[in-house]
Amino acid sequence: MTSLEEKARHIRRLILTALAEAGSGHTGGSLDLVDIFTVLYFDHLRHDPQHPDWEGRDKVVLSIGHTAPVLYATLAAAGYFPEEEMLTLRKLGSRLQGHPSYEFRLPGLETSSGSLGQGLGVALGMALAAKMDNKPNRVFCIMGDGEQQEGSVWESAMAAAHHQVDNLCAIIDRNRLQIDGSTEKVMAIDPLRDKWTAFGWYAIEIDGHDMSQIKMALEMADNEKDKPTVIIADTIMGKGVKSIENNNQWHGKVPTKEQLPAFLKELS
Repeated sequence: MTSLEEKARHIRRLILTALAEAGSGHTGGSLDLVDIFTVLYFDHLRHDPQHPDWEGRDKVVLSIGHTAPVLYATLAAAGYFPEEEMLTLRKLGSRLQGHPSYEFRLPGLETSSGSLGQGLGVALGMALAAKMDNKPNRVFCIMGDGEQQEGSVWESAMAAAHHQVDNLCAIIDRNRLQIDGSTEKVMAIDPLRDKWTAFGWYAIEIDGHDMSQIKMALEMADNEKDKPTVIIADTIMGKGVKSIENNNQWHGKVPTKEQLPAFLKELS
């Protein structure tokens, strides 16, 4: 097991432990984004946990705000705040709200989110501002595939291509499930890659759990000029806990404290 794989397993443990302690939250999507977040924060991003407001940092916008546990656990593992704080998830007054809240000034958190379909517009604004100021910052926007059913996503996509915002990279968690079932039954979004290409983006499809593919896609996005990049990452909801994988019932369900040891054992 590589150091990145070990880090990913640790992050999954933090997520599961925090969700069991909270008694509510979103397990499935949080677990399936871990490999992407691990590569981003421990292999790719320019960032400094000791100086979270460093002007030269790359920025991550979590548009799919209900998967906040993966962002929090990754930030904690990276040293932005103590890992013990994960046990305050969703508690009254905690900095770790159920959806990211900028009001609490959590180190490493760039914006509030949770109203699906809005994150790409926010990320576009950040990326466009950096380009206008001739700054090197890159901006990464993490979206769900259910979000691709939102019209606001496509308005932002059109604007980003029009303004040639090549320092913007969108990453779509393509687990094919949302709270009401499969994306194809709720509202079909394929051919997804063709749609993004038609909107003027450089589109890449990868296995969202293959770290070498994640790394390569991020490097390709860095090198793309004059157009934004979208990485469509095929993932498995609940990845890492076999007993709940690909089960949309775990979109907004968490393990009980009694179930937690068995879930953690599946990760080991």
